[in-house]
Amino acid sequence: MSGDDRPILVTGGAGFIGSNLADRLAGEGRKVVVYDALSRAGVETNLEWLQSRHGDLIQPIIADIRDEDWLADAAARASAVFHMAAQVAVTTSLVDPRDDFSINIVGTLNLLDALRTRNPQAPVVFASTNKVYGDLADIDFDLEGDAYVPADPRTKSYGIGEDRPLDFHTPYGCSKGAADQYVLDYARSYGLRSAVVRMSCIYGQRQMGTEDQGWVAHFLIRALEGKPITLYGDGCQVRDILDVSDAVGAYLAAWQQIDAVQGRAFNLGGGTGNAVSLRQLLAYVGQLLGRELEIGYSDWRAGDQRYFVADTRAIEGALGLGAKVPWREGVARLAQWLADARGIELPVGQDVAA
Repeated sequence: MSGDDRPILVTGGAGFIGSNLADRLAGEGRKVVVYDALSRAGVETNLEWLQSRHGDLIQPIIADIRDEDWLADAAARASAVFHMAAQVAVTTSLVDPRDDFSINIVGTLNLLDALRTRNPQAPVVFASTNKVYGDLADIDFDLEGDAYVPADPRTKSYGIGEDRPLDFHTPYGCSKGAADQYVLDYARSYGLRSAVVRMSCIYGQRQMGTEDQGWVAHFLIRALEGKPITLYGDGCQVRDILDVSDAVGAYLAAWQQIDAVQGRAFNLGGGTGNAVSLRQLLAYVGQLLGRELEIGYSDWRAGDQRYFVADTRAIEGALGLGAKVPWREGVARLAQWLADARGIELPVGQDVAA
């Protein structure tokens, strides 16, 4: 694999995780094709950042993954593919389910078939989601302080494993879940060297957080700008948040060990050690900023899980992943990056990242 000097294709390479992945690859001297439609507000700055850091190692293709010919040409000359491009918001999928379908399912099938017919040996790692497991409404939860925790001791100790039955909710859950299954079946039916990573909540630098997607960055941006923050539900929902540097490390390890994990799906998140409720995270953001935040509440949103913590033992065991960035440390770093980008000075001397 190290002797293959063809570029690595990152679809959605100007997005949050894609740009961090492209940066790591280019930083190791690899040529990276950044394939992105630049449809998400702000991501063009990520592409400019990549080009300023890495010059000709970054080869941009401004195109949609539904542009079959463009995508097929890029896939045919790639040494490996990281498929990050997607419609990423549940709310958007409910407004326009056909567009969600065409991006997440048709776009993924375009890529898989291009690889099958033109470049069948290229590894492909697909960015899936914990939403493939549905709303987890059948799990009993206890409310401990400001956080939901599973009543079942095993789930409480380890989180949600890959043995959890799939249960697609919302058009977004259906489209990402169907794409997830296509990627796995192309390994089974055609021998494609593919694997799936079902992500929990990833956060970090270069995240353009909105109310619909990228909630950790969204909360920080609203708080830094002194704007009110709306919690949907009661705010006791728990997620295992993972710093993007750790997510990138997992994707690279899956690619480098693709023959050992071909045809497998893994849950990826911060695990039980990085599990935090929305209220707990906002309390910490208030500490970082040294003031109280303005928080309001609204109704639960469709498909929202009261709890999702990934059981990360399978991916850690298969790929030999190391220790994760503690969530307080990672969130403090993201707050500083967002503050610097806005010319905002954070309070000095608070030992909140420990």
